[in-house]
Order: sequence, then C-alpha cells, then structure tokens
Amino acid sequence: MPLLLSALLLLTTAFSPAAPTEAAYRAKIEKWRSERIQHLTADDGWLTVIALSWLEEGDNSMGAAPPNRIVLPAGKSPLELGRIRLSGGKAHLEVAPGVEVTHDGRRVQSLDLASDEAGKPTIVRHGTLSFYLIKRGEKLGVRVKDSANTARKSFHGIDSYPIRSEWRLDARFEPYPPKKSVAIPNILGTVSQEPSPGAVVFQVGGREYRLDAVDEQGEDEMFLIFGDRTNGTETYGAGRFLYAPRPGKDGKTVVDFNKAYNPPCAFTPFATCPLPPPQNRLPIPIPAGEKMGSGLH
Repeated sequence: MPLLLSALLLLTTAFSPAAPTEAAYRAKIEKWRSERIQHLTADDGWLTVIALSWLEEGDNSMGAAPPNRIVLPAGKSPLELGRIRLSGGKAHLEVAPGVEVTHDGRRVQSLDLASDEAGKPTIVRHGTLSFYLIKRGEKLGVRVKDSANTARKSFHGIDSYPIRSEWRLDARFEPYPPKKSVAIPNILGTVSQEPSPGAVVFQVGGREYRLDAVDEQGEDEMFLIFGDRTNGTETYGAGRFLYAPRPGKDGKTVVDFNKAYNPPCAFTPFATCPLPPPQNRLPIPIPAGEKMGSGLH
C-alpha cells in the first residue's frame, strides 16, 4: 500500500465521527462516577452514617452513656446530650444544660424536629456529629452521622464494570393511568406504596424487558430500583439503583446501565433501602455500572 494512502487511512480512522462520540460518552460517564464518589464521601455523605435509633413515645434520651435510648460515640458526645420527646407523632429536642448543640449555625437549647417525610429534615449538630429524624411508615427514627467516621477516611473507591456504550439503551416510556402506585419492599421488612408514572421498556439481545419507575419527591428524573442475575456474585445482592430521564413528546427515554449504582445500604447498616419489586428483577445479567467490591455490607 502506498505510504501516502496508508497515512490517509490512518487519519480517516483517527478522526472518524464515531471516535469523538465514543470518547465524549466515556468522559461523561467518568465525570458522573467522579461526582458520585464526591457525593458519597462528602461531610454528610452515606459514609458518615454511624447509627439509627427508632423513637418510642415519650422521652428518648441521647448521649454516650449506654443506658441512653440513642447512644452516641464516647469521646464525641457527653454522657447526656439531651432528649427527644415524641408525642402524637411530633418530636421535640431538649438539650442538656451546658451542652453546645447547633441548628443552621445557631446554638439551640430546645427545638421542634421535622423529619425527612416532607423533604429536608431538621439537622442538629454537636462537634463532628449531626443527627436528624427519618420517617419510615409510622415509625420515627434518629439517624446519626459523623464527618470523622473511619469508613469515610478509609474509603478507597468503588469497583465498576468497564464503560461500554452498548449498555446505554434506547427505551420507550409506557405511562400508567394517573395515581397508580407500585408496592416497594424495603430492608426493614415493610412495603410502601410509591407513585409510579409508568414503565421504561428496552431491549437486550433482541428481547424486550421493562422496569417500573418511581416518582421521587424533588427529583427531575425517574427512579428505577432493579435486580439482575449478577446480584450477589458480581454486584450488590439487594439490587441497584438507576435514574432515567423523563420522556420527551415522542415517548422516548434512555436506560444507561453504566450509571447503575449501589444503594446506601451497601455502605452502612443504618440505611433503610428500598428493594426491587418482583417485576423489576431482570432474568438476565447486567454487567454494567457499579460492582459489589470489597468493604461493602
């Protein structure tokens, strides 16, 4: 082959339209993965969660002393930090005398606590510790975080499958009638009814599959909780999460399994993760996205 023709073929291959498209896609996923790690390792990320205690009606004491209802780490909390009084579904914090506790940067002695049910909960801080209320069904609990948690400091990243653009799948959206809900189980053993806008339908290997989507409060995208044949061997046993864009007027969307990620309960035993409903357990392996790796729960 003449030298000039060979050089031209090399240039044509190097600057073909597909090459920069693939490179741009890989860069986009790498950026997503980097942002995912930043969120996970943030001062209030899931790697900082150290405890979860369910409240009882009446006074729930907090502090480092073992008899407390909500036991905080010794050396990071006084023996008695205060108490949370639960009455008729409402929670009120009373701080022990002389203990510095803040909310929104201001020291507080007494404070009504809003849970995460309606969105942003009331976050209270003491040193490197922070805590807030979560509501799951009819139960109220206190989730405690420590920005200096060992799990955060020793974190070394997440194992993932190689980025493969063939796992970015074109999909169609099949809407459900208004006010339809799907039953979503969780690791607490309870089931909640969550609003579903519809299902995303896609093909793998020439066969069609579907996943019911969930509408999450405050989220622009559709939430997918799914399982597949890699769970428990290569990926997290309880399934993985994924977001998909809302469809355009043409009813089309994208399911990008390169963005499939581990639920919070993979990183802490104090999360209350939803599990894939039966219809969202795919009978095929999805070797894309985050893997189980070492150090996960």
